[in-house]
Formats: sequence, C-alpha cells, structure tokens
Amino acid sequence: MDKLKALQYFIAAAQEGSFSGAARRLDVSVPAIAKLIGALERELGANLLDRSTQGLRLTARGSAYLEACAPLLDELADADRLAAAAETDTPRRLAVGAPALFTRLHLIPALARFHDRHPHARIELRAIDHLKVTEAQAQGLDVLLIHGWPSTGEMIQRRLAQSRLIVCGSPAYWKRHGLPLHPRELAAHQCLLVRSPEGVLLDFWRHQRDGETEEVAVSGWLTSENRDHVLQAVLDGQGIGRFADLAVWPHVKEGRLEPVLTDWDSRDAPPFSALYRPTARRDPLLQAFIAFAEELFSQLEAECRQAIGARPAATRPGWCEQRQGRASMARTKPVSHG
Repeated sequence: MDKLKALQYFIAAAQEGSFSGAARRLDVSVPAIAKLIGALERELGANLLDRSTQGLRLTARGSAYLEACAPLLDELADADRLAAAAETDTPRRLAVGAPALFTRLHLIPALARFHDRHPHARIELRAIDHLKVTEAQAQGLDVLLIHGWPSTGEMIQRRLAQSRLIVCGSPAYWKRHGLPLHPRELAAHQCLLVRSPEGVLLDFWRHQRDGETEEVAVSGWLTSENRDHVLQAVLDGQGIGRFADLAVWPHVKEGRLEPVLTDWDSRDAPPFSALYRPTARRDPLLQAFIAFAEELFSQLEAECRQAIGARPAATRPGWCEQRQGRASMARTKPVSHG
C-alpha cells in the first residue's frame, strides 16, 4: 500500500464529505479512493469514516487521525513547493487555450497575478473558440479552459464553475423597445445569435421557473460564429444576446449590459472546465496554473451569484449532437452528460 497516497485520499475524502468529491479533487476514480482508504483502515485496525447514503462522516478515531496527519502532509507540500521553486530559474513555456471573449475580459487582467507568483513562466495564449479538443491537443496546448460539453478523449476534465446563460441588452436598447416580462416575448426582439463550434445556430432559448418551461425559437438580423462580434453589437444597442454570466460579468457590473428575466433559469448553460493531459499531475507549473484558474473562477462565481442568482447545473442539450443546422431543430429531450 502507498501510505502517503492513502493519507492524501483519506484527508480529501474527509474534507469533501464523499468519495466522489475526493475523486474529483484529486483527478482519480472513486473506486481507487475507496480501495486505498479501505486498505488504510485495515492496516490501522479501525474505521476512520462512517459511510452512509448522506455521505461520509469522521469517526472519533478518524477525527484524531486526521488532526495528526494533516499537518504532516502540509509540511510535505511546502517542501515540494520549495523544491519546485528551486527549479524555476529557467524560463518555462506554458501554452494555454481559452475562449477569446473570456480571455479578453478576465484572463488577461488576472494573468499579472499568476506571473507575480511564477515570474519564470512564459505564457502563450491561443484562442480556441472554434477548435475541437483533438485539434487543440495537436497544437501542443498544455491546458484548455473550455466553456461547453467537450469530448475529452484521454484528457482530464476539472470542472471550474457552472455558468448561467443570461439574456442581456444595453440600457439604450431596453429604453427603446421595453423590457420583456416573459420568455415568450423574446420572439418579438432582435435576438443576435452565435453558432457553436460545430456550426449549429443557437436560436432555441429555453427557460424554466417553478416547474414551468418556456422554449422560444428566436431570430435577429445578425449571426456570427464569434461571440465578440455579437457582444459588441449588443453593447452598441443593435439587439439583444444570450451570454454566459461569468463571461460578460464586467459589462453587467459596470452597467453596460442589463440582464432580463433573471427570475427564470436558463436550461442549456454549460460548465467552465479545465482540460489537461494525465501527465500534468507531475507538472508543478501546470498544477499551479490550474489552481490559479480555480481561484479566478471561484471569485467570478461568487460575485455573479450575489448579483444575478444561483446557476443550476444543466444537462447536455440535444443540439450538441448536431453538426450543422439550427438548435431549434433539436426540440428533443436533452441527452445526459456522460
């Protein structure tokens, strides 16, 4: 038994309250977590965790063991960081792929913090709005920040945040055309549309509130595969758009965009995730960047949740299986996210 790994798994499970939470945090399988913790308990001759359908709870022995072991692992982590820091005198390239809109509004302003912490990192940013994961891999990117439901292949996916799709317009647009009070009223507005990386026109906006679901096929005078184009037109008052709240939060916060129908939940909102190769677990700089991304998204999510409201997780919509056409053509039950 790998005693150090067993301790790491035990501490993660105790802190997360479940094997599945520990598995997501450590990027391993649930059976691997359960198996090694079980072996640790057998070696110690004591149950460290009580298992139930409500999750995991520390036993008295488990609580004492956690209190004794956690500082040891913290000291070991500090030693690892010191060793890694000693090897950072040589400049190191880190290739990061991210959506252009998110990069411009969030990543670029925040990257100075990462550079201050890791001055020898040489960041290479690439826009990946219309790249499939396999294409991004072929370009040698170290990590991808994805908004959507990608086919990950052999890459590891770490979920960073759950987005919420919000319908927005400029204050000038709403002053001219009036605020919609129900999703069905969106059909009377100029809804500026984007296409998915597969070329599907996202013209089918679904909302839900108190068990009521409203599905609206919308249209407008402008369509683009580039979200920046649509966003700029919406900011200029030429129509309304639907965007991920985390992506356009600076414009909402500064009053340049005004969300409507916020008492309705959007039903097709994908998560933001980081994708990276399994070998990245042994790369301190890449792990540091992923931790930085988690910190950035956590801050954004907290701000948005307070101002706009919570964001429920959504299932993978049916249009994700299309390779062209319109989302409104896929008015079928969403497929589960595998």
